[in-house]
Amino acid sequence: MSKTTFGLLLIICVAALHADASQEAQLREFIRSRRRSSDAYIVDETRLRVIGTARSLGAEYSVSDQARLKAGDEIPALPGQPVVGFRQYGGYVTVDEKNGRALFYYFVEAASDPAAKPLLLWLNGGPGCSSIGYGAMMELGPFRVNSDNKTLSTNKHAWNNVANVIFLESPAGVGFSYSNTTSDYDDSGDQRTADDAFLFLVNWLERFPEYKGRAFYISGESYGGHYVPQLAATILTHNMNNPTRTSLNLQGILVGNPLLDNNMRAKGAAVYMWSHGVISDEVWANITKNCKFDGSDGDACYYADVHDSGNIDQYDIYGPVCILASDGTFYPSRNIAGYDPCSIHHVDAYLNDPEVQKALHARSTKWSHLVLLGWKDSPVSMVPTLKWLLEHQLPVWLFSGDFDSMCPLIATRYTINDLGVAVTEPLRPWSEGKEVGGYVQGYTRGLVFAIVRGAGHMVPSFQPERALILVSSFLKGMLPPKMAQ
Repeated sequence: MSKTTFGLLLIICVAALHADASQEAQLREFIRSRRRSSDAYIVDETRLRVIGTARSLGAEYSVSDQARLKAGDEIPALPGQPVVGFRQYGGYVTVDEKNGRALFYYFVEAASDPAAKPLLLWLNGGPGCSSIGYGAMMELGPFRVNSDNKTLSTNKHAWNNVANVIFLESPAGVGFSYSNTTSDYDDSGDQRTADDAFLFLVNWLERFPEYKGRAFYISGESYGGHYVPQLAATILTHNMNNPTRTSLNLQGILVGNPLLDNNMRAKGAAVYMWSHGVISDEVWANITKNCKFDGSDGDACYYADVHDSGNIDQYDIYGPVCILASDGTFYPSRNIAGYDPCSIHHVDAYLNDPEVQKALHARSTKWSHLVLLGWKDSPVSMVPTLKWLLEHQLPVWLFSGDFDSMCPLIATRYTINDLGVAVTEPLRPWSEGKEVGGYVQGYTRGLVFAIVRGAGHMVPSFQPERALILVSSFLKGMLPPKMAQ
């Protein structure tokens, strides 16, 4: 079976727009490297790790005096921002003193009554995507960067309406996070990413002690399908093994358009592309004849080497795309209220402004929304870890925008089938005002799957109001509202 017969798709699921061909080439090479890696298909390694690693972390980490650093991290205002009534902070937390590895965070308090609202951590995926550039500035943060690249506008559907939100640049090397030991960038991987994020949280809580014991949630998207469950498992294991030192009151996880299983993602993407008219019947016939999606297939079942889908955004196949004009500027192919496919270019310019970096308390650097790091471990499936979390009674919510072809809702459904859970709440519509916002289904052990209607890969960017309804329901532990009769 040749690659030219039915080359398919990129397997990577970053929250990124296809701004240039080189980025796509980088991402394709990342997945190729994982498929060549000897540990890429170790399905059980994550579950084994979470039972051991967090125990050692709980015994070995040391907490420095963080409280005195809080005042220095407060951001009076970002350049060009509108007046707001909440506090915001930015700065670094060292997670490895020997190597000089430090993670950058941006924290926004809830817009009202922050003392009564939970704490939520947001993680973008990649691996290598910036949570500040994407999550904070393009999705669920309080501000959006305007097309002038210099001013900010208010996001009225920001998640700090319902929670105190931390955006973490993770792992080191992503965004503003860094290491003084450059070899760290070649030794990144799922395990160290979870360990470092855990150590970040432990130290961050010393800097913000008022959040110790506060209801805590983890959310993310895309490769966050690895990051979020693995960090949750690390926290739970630490809490079980160190009950007297527990300060992270983890109450649940919420992951959007997640990469959960490489094989099921590829299978789901193929079905999605065919059922939405992007690939032909002939290509589909070759797929059904030759692809098993069990790890034994060749690259032709996973990569889009020759398949031509045209100039569409794979993360929202019905959305507008960003056009590069002859004068070097960017503009959307068509206008949709509240969504700009060129926003990453505005964010890039804004976050590379020296005055913005100074206001954020970030090191002066050439900031990038995406970097490709050397990656050491990435299990093919997160099913064992998700099962472990559900067995330990942690609520797990998964959601999917239905316009995303890269990590489509079909792929998530395949993975849910592998979890061995039973339906407790049949699929039903949920509402955004008088319109269907999406569909939701409940399962045993606290698993929930929600579909967000009319959204692409970055759900809070494509459908901000529906995303806010969804996270509000998640934090309340209630399914999204039913349609009025």
